[in-house]
Amino acid sequence: MECPRMGQWLSLLLCLLLLLKAEGVAVPITFVQSAVAKGAVCLDGSPPAYHFHKGFGAGINNWIVHFEGGAWCNNVTTCLARRDTRLGSSKKMSQTLSFSGFFSNGQKFNPDFYNWNRIKVRYCDGSSFTGDVEAVDPKTNLHFRGGRIFVAVVEDLLANGMKNAQNAILSGCSAGGLTSILQCDRFRSLIPAAAKVKCLSDAGYFINLKDVSGAAHIEQLYSQVVETHGSAKNLPASCTSRLRPGLCFFSPKCGRANQNTNLLCQCSV
Repeated sequence: MECPRMGQWLSLLLCLLLLLKAEGVAVPITFVQSAVAKGAVCLDGSPPAYHFHKGFGAGINNWIVHFEGGAWCNNVTTCLARRDTRLGSSKKMSQTLSFSGFFSNGQKFNPDFYNWNRIKVRYCDGSSFTGDVEAVDPKTNLHFRGGRIFVAVVEDLLANGMKNAQNAILSGCSAGGLTSILQCDRFRSLIPAAAKVKCLSDAGYFINLKDVSGAAHIEQLYSQVVETHGSAKNLPASCTSRLRPGLCFFSPKCGRANQNTNLLCQCSV
C-alpha cells in the first residue's frame, strides 16, 4: 500500500515543480556599470547587478526591490573564498533568473504584485550591503563596498523610473533581509518623499544567543564583519550611538514602525 501512495506523492510533487517552472519568466541581468566610477563594486571589483522586470498598467509606479541573501564573510580568508563566485563577483552570476512567486507577472500566481516593477538585487559584497573601505589591498584585490552598492543600485533604479514611485517595498531574504532592516531608513531617504514606503525582512532577523558550546559565535561573527567591511558608518545611528556597531546587526527595531516607514519582519523556521 505504501508504494502506490509514495508514487502519488512523487507525481504530485513533479506536477507542482513543472507548474512553478512553467509560470516563471526569464529575466536578464543588468550590470550597473556607472557604479564602478563611484567605487560601488563587488568583492572582486566587478560592477553590481540586478534583474528587473518592468511593471505595467496600474502597477507602473509601484516597486519591489528585493535583496538576495547569502550569509557573510568576516575576514580576508572567508572573503577570498567567495570573491571568485557569484557571491563575490558579477562575472560569475547567471545571465538570467526565473521570476516566480511574488516576482511573477501572472495575476493568478501573484495577485498583489504581478504588475509592479519587480527587482532582485544580486548579493556580491558579503556584508549585507553595509561595507565601505576605501583602501584596496593589491595582494587580494578585495573591495569592501557594500554600502556604496546599495546607494548606486537605488540611484540607478531611480533613473530608470523609480523617481515616480507611488509605492515602494524594500525586501530581502536572510542576509538580504538584514539589508532591508539596516538600510530601511536610507531607502526611505532616497525614495521620493510622496511615495509610500515599506521594508520587509524575510527570515532576516538574527538573535544574539550563545551556541551549544556556550560561545557567543554569532556576536563575534558580526563584530568581525563590521570591522572587516568598515560597516559602522552605514549602520543606523540610532543604534551605533548606544551600542557597539557589531551588536547593531541584531535588529532591535524589527517589527516597530517609525514616523515615515513601517519595518516588518517575517520569521521562517
